[in-house]
Amino acid sequence: MELKPEIIEKIKLLDAKYAAMGQDLNAYLEGLLHADYLTYWNYIHLDTLLSLQSPLTKIPDEEIFIMYHQITELYFKLCIHEYKQICNHTALTADFLLARVTRINRYFDALTLSFDIMSEGMEKEQFLKFRMSLLPASGFQSAQYRMIEVYTTPFTNLMHKDYRGKFAEMPSDAEVETMFEHIYWKEGATELATGKKTLTLKQFEEKYAHQIIALAKEYKSKNVWTLYKQLPEAEQKNPKLLDALKHLDVNVNVNWPLAHYKTAVAYLHKNPEDIAATGGTNWQKYLPPRFQKRIFFPILWTDAEKEEWGKQWVKKNVFNQ
Repeated sequence: MELKPEIIEKIKLLDAKYAAMGQDLNAYLEGLLHADYLTYWNYIHLDTLLSLQSPLTKIPDEEIFIMYHQITELYFKLCIHEYKQICNHTALTADFLLARVTRINRYFDALTLSFDIMSEGMEKEQFLKFRMSLLPASGFQSAQYRMIEVYTTPFTNLMHKDYRGKFAEMPSDAEVETMFEHIYWKEGATELATGKKTLTLKQFEEKYAHQIIALAKEYKSKNVWTLYKQLPEAEQKNPKLLDALKHLDVNVNVNWPLAHYKTAVAYLHKNPEDIAATGGTNWQKYLPPRFQKRIFFPILWTDAEKEEWGKQWVKKNVFNQ
């Protein structure tokens, strides 16, 4: 059978490709003859993926809890994939930044919209039973979420509000390590009664503190905000880019934590007192943005907007006002 011209042309291109790498195309073609066809389940490792749920109890809704957290971490990985493209780009443009920030917003939009799976998709009685079997593990220990923060904004913006402004936007390596001791989220993992670090926080720092500090040092001069400010002034004023950055700020610092807050209220609030959260973490003061006022891009917001940070979401989604 005579080969079509387009097939011959592709063979020539392949021969040139492998020759440039010092490889023999004929050997690769021989291997192709014996290779099996690719299947969907093998490509995404479906059997492995579906085997990764290992409940600690026989309570049915625990499987929902496990799978949703795994889905969340996969979305976070998608976000980090985009952040790495932005932060390591050699000739960043406003168009490229806008496209990748839009992707990140799309991932967070999907997560926030799907959070009803957690807030309304489990029976409270089941949740309170199996959740106590998972101590001291907590979603607070998501390292990928902390990495997203570091990729997005100068480390000084992640300080506890009492320490912001005391460090430069591009601190020395030694200052980064000092700043880590005053990072905002540590307050959310202190014991309610004593003010000491919870086991949840101790575990997290033991495993990830070094990695997060190293990431903060590496990206202090190439986080999203720093790179945005290096764009030509005209590109910085691109209204679509400004809207996307503000959307990202709200997505990560308002919508996502408050979706968790709504769930905590639904499952952990019990008059006249609150049920202790996992590890004794102080979710009442940690999750609501109005307490932390954590903002990635402060100069994009008015003083009034910063003062009201997160309040409208709480009124609408928690108190139905």
